[in-house]
Amino acid sequence: MSEYRVERDSMGDVEVPSDALYGAQTQRAINNFKISGITLPFAFIRAVALIKYCAAEANSQLGLLPENKADAIMQAALEVFEGRWQKQFPVDVFQTGSGTSTNMNVNEVLATLASKSSGLEIHPNDHVNLGQSSNDVIPTAIQLSAARRITRKLIPALQGLRAAIEKRAVEFDDCVKTGRTHLMDAMPLTLGQELRAWAHQLEMAEQRFNALLPQLRALPQGGTAIGTGINAHPEFAAQFCACMSDFTDQPFTPTANAFSHIAAQDIAVATSGTVSSLATAMMKISNDLRWMNSGPLAGLGEIQLPALQPGSSIMPGKVNPVVPEAVAMACAQALGNNATINIAGQSGNFQLNVMLPVIAYNLLQSIELMTTSAQALTEHCILGFTVNSAQLDKALTRNPILVTALNPVIGYNEAARIAKKAYAENRPIFEVAKEETNLDTAELERLLNPLALTQSQHTKS
Repeated sequence: MSEYRVERDSMGDVEVPSDALYGAQTQRAINNFKISGITLPFAFIRAVALIKYCAAEANSQLGLLPENKADAIMQAALEVFEGRWQKQFPVDVFQTGSGTSTNMNVNEVLATLASKSSGLEIHPNDHVNLGQSSNDVIPTAIQLSAARRITRKLIPALQGLRAAIEKRAVEFDDCVKTGRTHLMDAMPLTLGQELRAWAHQLEMAEQRFNALLPQLRALPQGGTAIGTGINAHPEFAAQFCACMSDFTDQPFTPTANAFSHIAAQDIAVATSGTVSSLATAMMKISNDLRWMNSGPLAGLGEIQLPALQPGSSIMPGKVNPVVPEAVAMACAQALGNNATINIAGQSGNFQLNVMLPVIAYNLLQSIELMTTSAQALTEHCILGFTVNSAQLDKALTRNPILVTALNPVIGYNEAARIAKKAYAENRPIFEVAKEETNLDTAELERLLNPLALTQSQHTKS
């Protein structure tokens, strides 16, 4: 059998690998866009396939597509959705800015599969792409894939991480440690309070994602080329969203303004910004874990993370906080992706954004990175770390900042003098305060009790 076959499109003949399910337009894209060797995430291809499934169903229900052809397209789309033909989508991310090459890649593959299974002549444009344009398919796929990944993967991962943090926080409600501001000693807090601050960051991130979901679920499908809906049935958008909602169990609706979603990518930019704010929070948590774990002798040594692998090729016995480091790098990548998406979001000229594929790639990568990072922190850090209570107590008893509790009794200046003396002599603040004030032992114990200092009106858990 010949290594190639000849396919024809509106521009002429093209040689295509004989075993390829795609056709001429996909091959032209392969030939033209030898840029990076990076393809779009399969989560995005699945979203496009799901769009084709729902479009075929909607067009059949509206009487525009024969039922037998619609069924064949839908069956082919399900096969792609289920991951059976992943190697048939080789188009580079860096392609035509509308994503037309990827849309046609999916159209051609589905047309081939549907034609073979049904024995019917099914055309990639006339049937699979009926009532659609790349200009509404690709923006819809961006929103659809992001919404599904956020609800099915990212939010559950964040909930799992938050639950693990809150579980450990309960264990350490009475574990008092030195607080730090500017990396310098500050007022004490419990380790439980410190952990709950992380959990609250994650809770707020989840709330921001939930607030965005209604916008992500308002789809421009049916707007076709520029938003007017040319060549689509007037009821197509509503029927399409009804089919999509049934398939996904998510409440998708037609957008109130398809022109906006095709001309601009504001919702993708906003979603990326929310992912970016999560990445900032996750980097903060990771770096706190690294600092608290630092040592074991020359660092803070407050906690010990699970030992996962040797930390050095030359220093025996060294163990590093590898997962927080990996997560911090993933967060840096997500922050960089956000910068790319912000630039790409500005690249809408009149009626079409022309950086859709790179928006899709970066947004889905960031969502995936934050999902897997949350899972890694849960499994390899939060659930398994131990606390060095002796180290916490040693630092706490010599923390000169405890003298802050004496301010209302002896005044700021006198308290500062005592703090400086305690620090200079490396003595507990309690001993120096007992020597330098007229306060009796019971009163000093009451005022300088570290646990009591963590339970003021504004810091109670």
